[in-house]
Formats: sequence, C-alpha cells, structure tokens
Amino acid sequence: MIFNRFDYLDRIVCYKGMTSSQFSYRKALIQDVSAIQSFQQAMAWETEKLKLDDKVLEQGVRAVFQNPELGQYHVCLDGADVIGSLLLTKEWSDWRNGTVWWLHSLYFKPAYRGQGLFSKMYHYVQELAHTEPNIRGIRLYVDHTNEKAQAVYNKLGMNGDHYRLFEWMKTF
Repeated sequence: MIFNRFDYLDRIVCYKGMTSSQFSYRKALIQDVSAIQSFQQAMAWETEKLKLDDKVLEQGVRAVFQNPELGQYHVCLDGADVIGSLLLTKEWSDWRNGTVWWLHSLYFKPAYRGQGLFSKMYHYVQELAHTEPNIRGIRLYVDHTNEKAQAVYNKLGMNGDHYRLFEWMKTF
C-alpha cells in the first residue's frame, strides 16, 4: 500500500534550488544520523531549554532509518555539508481517503537561517507530494509565540486558521 511506504521518494534523489546551485535537498542517508541528532539536540535547547538524552535521541533518529514506516528524514546541503533537516511523517485522512504529510523536527543551522532555505525545502517537499497521487497535503505545527515562522508559513500559502494542536505526553 503506497500510504504505508516512502519507497517512491527514492525516485526524486535531489532537488536544486532555482536561485542557488550550492544548496541541494535530498532524502537523508544513514551517514546523516549524527548531523540530524545534533540538530535535534540544538532545537530542543533553543525552543525549550531542554537537554535531550543523547542515547535516546540517537536511538530515536536511527529508528526512522531502520523502520521507514515511522517516517523519512530529508536534508539540505551546502555543497556536501548537511546544514538542515526535517522529518516527514504520515497521517491517514479518512476525510480525504489519502495521506497527509507532517513536517517534524525542522532545523537549520543558525548561520543559514533567513536565507529562504526553508522555503526552498518546503517547495522540494511539495514537489515530492505532487509525484504521489495519494498524498493530499502537508501540515506542520508551530509554537503560537513563533510569529516569524508563522509569517513564513503564511507566505508559503499554508493556512493556520482552522486547527489547534492539543497534546498529552508521558513523562520519563
């Protein structure tokens, strides 16, 4: 079943931004684990002043590579250097009889922020979605105080008008 697999993403190996050939986007490889792990550690600290357990985090990142049903990482590169990443996960929509992708764990190194790289990465993900008829859309969540990010998402044509996120998490 296509909605349970990310295999079709292998068809699109790399997407070069139209304005800068030095930046590229691709499906993450196992050798990207340490970069992704460091990004997640940095994001947890920047957003919540939270120090994640390195072993648990590494296991969590590696789990995605070991079990593609959990999702798929994609990275942004400056030449050969990984400078940003995101995780695509899936949600089944019975209303749409298809899959909605969620953007998670989005991170860019601070020196690369404000250059439009997320916008290009978002367009890369949209292109992936357009190649698969079962994908109905893309969602993400954002902290309600992060007005800068919300402005970017609005500019990209995303709509934040009708859903709010509620959560419950077990504590460890």
